[in-house]
Amino acid sequence: MGDIYFPHLNISIESLDRVAFSLFGINIYWYGVFIAVGAILGIMLVFNEAKRTGQSQDMYSDFAFAAIIVGIIGARLYYIVFHGDSLLDFFKIREGGLAIYGAIIAGLITAIVFVRLRKINFLLFTDTVIMGLLTGQIFGRWGNFFNREAFGRYTDNLLAMALKADTVNGLAVNGSNALYQGNVEYPVIQYGGVDYIQVHPTFLYESLWNLALLAIIFACRKHKKFQGQLSVMYCIGYGIGRFWIESLRSDQLEIFGIPVSMIVSFILAAGATIAGIFLYRREKQNNDITP
Repeated sequence: MGDIYFPHLNISIESLDRVAFSLFGINIYWYGVFIAVGAILGIMLVFNEAKRTGQSQDMYSDFAFAAIIVGIIGARLYYIVFHGDSLLDFFKIREGGLAIYGAIIAGLITAIVFVRLRKINFLLFTDTVIMGLLTGQIFGRWGNFFNREAFGRYTDNLLAMALKADTVNGLAVNGSNALYQGNVEYPVIQYGGVDYIQVHPTFLYESLWNLALLAIIFACRKHKKFQGQLSVMYCIGYGIGRFWIESLRSDQLEIFGIPVSMIVSFILAAGATIAGIFLYRREKQNNDITP
């Protein structure tokens, strides 16, 4: 059996290296490759949407440059704050530690400042960039696959993923049991005489969930009823999906024993629902009084 095995799908991956290639003696990791690919494809999708709606592509190019830099900083700071690491570890990014909600919050702050400076409609702007954000998230999660991280607790469902025990960082095997990061227990399962832990492939769940959400938003973009509708759909859809997926995870960032991402996901979905109702009623009222 390989490094990763999907027993119910009979799919085995013999060897999975975190390093994609080396450039001038520096290892380039798959995590970074997937983030870069997602960012490029996302920007292309945003450009296409801007062109379709008669907006300046150059404006979104300027925003993308700023948002990517600020987003990475936000993702790192969010991880450090809730993981309890020192700020002195900020630049140890190659050792891992990015949180998507930190990137989203930082990107939102950047968008607010950007639209005020450019004097453009905030809701039209977010409706345009939201598909690019989703594209980046779809690809970015596959970096977790190569890193063997952000997986879930034990499962034996159809998509169950078995990870070779000696390839998982932070996993301590003791006979028929294994302890991950000192607090999550897994039964040790043997395939072909090799020790594995069997987990929810939460990276795959989120990638597929986001892909479905992107398809729905893409289909609805020409038929939206009010500015901000696509942004509301994203926040509700992503919030619900992430809330469910975080309940399966084994490595959540926690505050007072509660996964931070579940709290943020609930607030995101609930807040977006309220905002969507308000925006829809405002648009309907404006249409009713228009002579």
